[in-house]
This record gives sequence, C-alpha cells and structure tokens, in this order.
Amino acid sequence: MGQPVTVVETPSRRAGVVRFATNRVLSGMAHETYTTAPDELADRPVDEVARQLFATGRVARVHVNGNVITVELSGSDASGLRDLIEDLFTYYRPGVPVPDPADFVTDEAAADAS
Repeated sequence: MGQPVTVVETPSRRAGVVRFATNRVLSGMAHETYTTAPDELADRPVDEVARQLFATGRVARVHVNGNVITVELSGSDASGLRDLIEDLFTYYRPGVPVPDPADFVTDEAAADAS
C-alpha cells in the first residue's frame, strides 16, 4: 500500500485498443474479462481497476492477465486512463506525510496499555 504503481501505455495494432503494463500483478495468473463494470461486492484489485475504467464512460471492454490490462475503448480517447491506473492504489501522495501508527491509538487504548 502506498507504493507507486508504474504504468507503461502501449497502443495495440487494433484501432481503439490500448494496453497498460503495470509493475504490480493484479490478477495472478488468471485471465479476467469484463464487458461491464463488476458488481460492487467484487472487491479484488482487478475488479476495482475494471470498475474505475468503466466509470470513465470511455471503455467498452477490459481484459486483465497478470500485470497487463488491455482496454477496448468505446471511442478513440485513452487520455487519462494511465494516470487513473497509476493513482488507483496509491494511498499516500508525494509530499503528504505517512501517518504514524501512534496517531491511531485512542486515549482508552493508551490507558489500557500502561
């Protein structure tokens, strides 16, 4: 968590298809294909990627295998999709201090510990 996800965007030979290779494995060794956004109860990282891509309104199909996300666009505009994927799993942005675990200790818990 909080480690940057690096994404390399490459066009496909097929018009309207773009591939994104990440430095994190999202689906393990399984192939995951989505023609619509997954149900909200689906909570795996690969489901969240697909859900967010479909939320842009510019995606017709998403296929994920390991660290490669293949997106079939509903038009021809893939701008911003790479940034969406990169930012999806980054919880702490540069310049924002990472919280200290002690910040989450309640007064009651501190009293119980002593």
